[in-house]
Amino acid sequence: MNLEMLMVFGLLGVTVVLFASDRVRLDVVAIGVMLVLGVSGVVTMQEALAGFGNPVVVLIAALFVVGEGLFKTGIAYDAGNRLMQVAGNHPVRLMLLLMVAVAILSAFMSSTGAVAIFMPVAMGLAAKGDIAPSRLLIPLAFGSLIGGMLTLIGTPPNMVASQALVHAGLKPFGFFEFTPIGLAVLVVTMLYMVVAGRFLLPDRRLARSEEQSERQTRREMAEGYQVRSRMKRMQVEPGSALIGQSVSEVHFRTRYNCTLMGIERAGRFGHMRFLPALSHTPLMQGDQLYMVCNNPDQMGLVEQQQGLRALPMQEQHITHMALALGIAEVLIPPGSRINGKSLAEVQFRKRYGLSVLGVKRLGVALPAPSSETVLQCGDALLVGGNWSQLQLLGVRGKDFMVMSLPKEVDEVVPARERSWIALAIVALMLVALGLKLLPTVATVMLAAVAMVMLRCLTMEEAYQSIRWESLILIAGMLPMATALQKSGGAELIVGLLLDGVGDMSPMVMMAGLFLITTLFSQFISNTATTVLIAPIAIGAAQGLAVSPYPLLMTVAIAASTAFATPVASPVNTLVLGPGNYRFNDFVKIGVPLQVLVMVVTLLCVPLFFPFTP
Repeated sequence: MNLEMLMVFGLLGVTVVLFASDRVRLDVVAIGVMLVLGVSGVVTMQEALAGFGNPVVVLIAALFVVGEGLFKTGIAYDAGNRLMQVAGNHPVRLMLLLMVAVAILSAFMSSTGAVAIFMPVAMGLAAKGDIAPSRLLIPLAFGSLIGGMLTLIGTPPNMVASQALVHAGLKPFGFFEFTPIGLAVLVVTMLYMVVAGRFLLPDRRLARSEEQSERQTRREMAEGYQVRSRMKRMQVEPGSALIGQSVSEVHFRTRYNCTLMGIERAGRFGHMRFLPALSHTPLMQGDQLYMVCNNPDQMGLVEQQQGLRALPMQEQHITHMALALGIAEVLIPPGSRINGKSLAEVQFRKRYGLSVLGVKRLGVALPAPSSETVLQCGDALLVGGNWSQLQLLGVRGKDFMVMSLPKEVDEVVPARERSWIALAIVALMLVALGLKLLPTVATVMLAAVAMVMLRCLTMEEAYQSIRWESLILIAGMLPMATALQKSGGAELIVGLLLDGVGDMSPMVMMAGLFLITTLFSQFISNTATTVLIAPIAIGAAQGLAVSPYPLLMTVAIAASTAFATPVASPVNTLVLGPGNYRFNDFVKIGVPLQVLVMVVTLLCVPLFFPFTP
């Protein structure tokens, strides 16, 4: 064992400990791994940074965009509604339905793509059924991995194992020869989730008081902050001093203690459309401004000085506005950088494209919050703006926690009229992936570009949909696989383990191969693992004078059991953030499942693939 090998094993051990401790962000650990490997010379700096150009990283980023397109056009919401109609609000039934649906899709396309498509569905179901996303997303990820076991094209390891047979001069695996084993694994996994997994799955959601457990309507939330009675509607008159000024230049809050929430503007053919009041949005003649005015005595002064005319605020106006503009309640947690700053210093509109409409302190609404109001830990803020911005609060906000969105958020879809376009894009993507018309990454990138070009979502929404933490985690850990292979560490472990079972029965050899493959699949790609171990399985079969088919089938199945760590597979990394999971969640749920799958594999594979050559 050389010095490089010792260093790689030591770094791998430290990485696992840091992941398990949950004291350092996973993406920070991954960047540290990448830097240590590159600076130490175990891999070249180019190899250390190669993860950022890896097709898997680009593929996942594009899939985030495709998934967001399904969400923005309402397809994910409609699919969730259908599943909800079948399963109701029962978490176990929803979990099982999601597992079956994603497994079927994963049998014919990449598991990563299947999860990216179903994750918005799962998140919508969780919100609608008042279920913590953490109860659904790990089963979703595991279902997609098992779906890869169902067909020859379900996952690359199946193809690698089949190709190893061809190189050995043997007949490759048939398209559906994986199906019986995969179905058995899927059934056992679903039973495991029902019997034990649902008790191991975390239930991580924001603590709410009993009266808040039911999601409020938009009207109820506004009344709770005394906002509804302070809403005003005003029109920009000809000659107004506001014409041509941006929202940030007007300073409504500092000058008049009024907050501009949204703008209704005449579009083509006289059609009125709502715009969020963003910092850079210019004001035009004829604009109708929807405002929250904390000091009614100032309204006459606003009209006189700014050339505005008050308009009646009727229920129909509020209903029309609610289709485009919404509200959300956020909480300032301990350690937030917002704590101790005034509303003017926070610049909520500039940072998040949202307006602060009201403030609650110790559960009581402040009667007239102004730009000088200093925020404190525990304060709740009512923020308003574009629905799409509100739906991203949980992803973008690091200094506050989203307490609640109104019920209407589930029914507001920015681009529902383009749902058929998004559906066609995904259908064409699946056909291209199934027929392998183009490389996988090119196919998915084309789908992502089509979503933007055909206006299923904007480019800004596309960027915001990408979970950068997940991408950096994958890119940072990919050099570890290179280091294990270059240092000889992978071959050493495989050789040592196989030497220990080489003279025993074929069944013991199967168990050994399964253990080696599933172990390596937790830290390096399952494709690389299969490439490494498939030739060893062929050699082991020849040494034992048995058929290589059961051994290679075992390797292929084990390569898809990447259940025990969040970096074992891109699908685990995909659900890590949205599910608010920790490293140990995958360990305590995934390790028992790996043991179960090994038992199923050892029992079923010899029935369909006898050891007799």
